[in-house]
Amino acid sequence: MAQPRKLAVVGAGLVGQRHIAAIGQVPGVELVAVVEPGPSEQTVPVYPDLNALFAATDVDGVILSTPTLLHVHGGMECVERGIPVLIEKPLAASADDAEGLVRAAAVKGVPILVGHHRRHNPIIQKTAELIKDGAIGQVRAAQVTCWFYKPDDYFDVAPWRKKAGAGPISVNLVHDVDLMRHFLGEVVTVQAQIARSMRGFENEDLAAAVLRFESGAVCTITVSDSVVSPWSWELTSREYPIYPATNESCYLIGGSEGALSIPDMRLWQHEGGTSWWNPIKATAMPVSSSDPLINQIAHFEDVIRGRANPLVTGEEGLKTLRVVEAIQIAAQTQTTIHLGDLAAKSATAGG
Repeated sequence: MAQPRKLAVVGAGLVGQRHIAAIGQVPGVELVAVVEPGPSEQTVPVYPDLNALFAATDVDGVILSTPTLLHVHGGMECVERGIPVLIEKPLAASADDAEGLVRAAAVKGVPILVGHHRRHNPIIQKTAELIKDGAIGQVRAAQVTCWFYKPDDYFDVAPWRKKAGAGPISVNLVHDVDLMRHFLGEVVTVQAQIARSMRGFENEDLAAAVLRFESGAVCTITVSDSVVSPWSWELTSREYPIYPATNESCYLIGGSEGALSIPDMRLWQHEGGTSWWNPIKATAMPVSSSDPLINQIAHFEDVIRGRANPLVTGEEGLKTLRVVEAIQIAAQTQTTIHLGDLAAKSATAGG
């Protein structure tokens, strides 16, 4: 039997603890170290930084769950040593910074995985399959609601969450944008509005955007971390038991022959021909259930062993980050942002 792959988790905060728990559920890997500059109660050695970790022990893979501003630096340290790395979303604080990391990893041939863990959820995989198989015909529109209320202590225990660039657009909406790209393809233009934090933080607490895709589909998407609501992935997906579950859906995807509500996985279609005069009914789509965080760790093991390519590559994380950045720029400038223009500017600057 193959020896377990040795993993280290960098950053033992809210997300880091979830990764640590998930590692314990995957037989092919083991947690050998945690990197955390402050006090941390762990059952494995704790090191203050990556240099100390690498000087003390060998690892086969690293999971970076540090604040976003530290992602590129930590990722580069792993890439330089040829160590596969799973980096929490968003990939970096800016698309240009992310692009430098992605390029470096490509040159070195080191796998980068981005922690858009929802793509490892069977609900999301079933949705993508239904859309690809034409269950709703040509996709025309999507509606995403990402509303919830984060308590004050969420920000007090991690003051970086109050800073510019750490608002719900980059911290939360990045997940939903990634899934819309996964379902609908590449975004070509973005328009957006934002509202400043009611709590006086440096970042926004409300944003809305209109995304147009290469296919012609249009998605309306809103996010707020200061709105009381049952309509968010966290509260509807039952993905993480810490959140109280609701029976609502947060994604609606409409096509020429039907529509899907997610995550309740109801497929809506007319009987007797596609017409609003005909009865419309919902069919519950069968879908399995498993923890996407555990699935993601198992996939990371497969990537480390060379049995699989990353499901969410650094390039994918970069494309999603460009859309998130476009939302922020569109809101600030009150203009329509063309994704092709952003990519061209980046290529010119890099070249």
